[in-house]
Amino acid sequence: MTTSDPYLGEIVGTATLVLFGDGVVAGVLLNKSKAQNGGWIVITWAWAIAVFMGVTVSLAVPGGGAVAHLNPAVTIGLATIDKFPWDKVPLTILCEFIGAFIGATLVWLAYLPHWPATEDPGLKLAVYCTGPAIRNYAANLVTEIIGTFMLLFGVVAIGGLVLGGQILTGTLATGALPVALLVLVIGLSLGGPTGYAINPARDLGPRIMHFVLPIAGKGPSDWAYAWVPVVGPVIGGVLGALAAKWIFL
Repeated sequence: MTTSDPYLGEIVGTATLVLFGDGVVAGVLLNKSKAQNGGWIVITWAWAIAVFMGVTVSLAVPGGGAVAHLNPAVTIGLATIDKFPWDKVPLTILCEFIGAFIGATLVWLAYLPHWPATEDPGLKLAVYCTGPAIRNYAANLVTEIIGTFMLLFGVVAIGGLVLGGQILTGTLATGALPVALLVLVIGLSLGGPTGYAINPARDLGPRIMHFVLPIAGKGPSDWAYAWVPVVGPVIGGVLGALAAKWIFL
């Protein structure tokens, strides 16, 4: 894989997304971190900036062709409305997961002394993946569907404005900042029930690494819930893209 390969952008971008996103959760939750108890606002803002930086570094990979999806739900949703070729979907998603594995591993290394200092295994799992505030699989699935619906609905709308030249040039022209703000409002408005995974790679990739990595004092990886932040975002992404195509395109 060379630097002119657009798939490299998905690896680098998703790794950046997960490193910063899971990193802020580690900072807020793990014992003896200077950011401990920073709260939900800190987490949602940092995740939004993580999206901004993930998209930015993905698009900065030389050679052109980068798409900066960083999210299988985005990849599948855009393919559903013929905005991304289906033959590129499998490798794109694989690269998104590779990036998530890398980002999750770097978070483990960055907070290495804090894992044994934190007694609660649930907090360690929460660094890596989402979990419901109230465990109700049907309701949790609906929440993830709605959140990812709005993500794709907004992404297609933003993409139309960018391509149409109605968004200012410079940083905004990539769509990175508008999409980051979209993720911010989803987190603030709809993130409470499930932690707003809205991205199968962001949730399942780090969950796998939680299972694999020798994290001191870790507990189970909650595989019983793991399907919700995968299935919900895929359904929501497809529905959001279809709705956006019907209204905007």
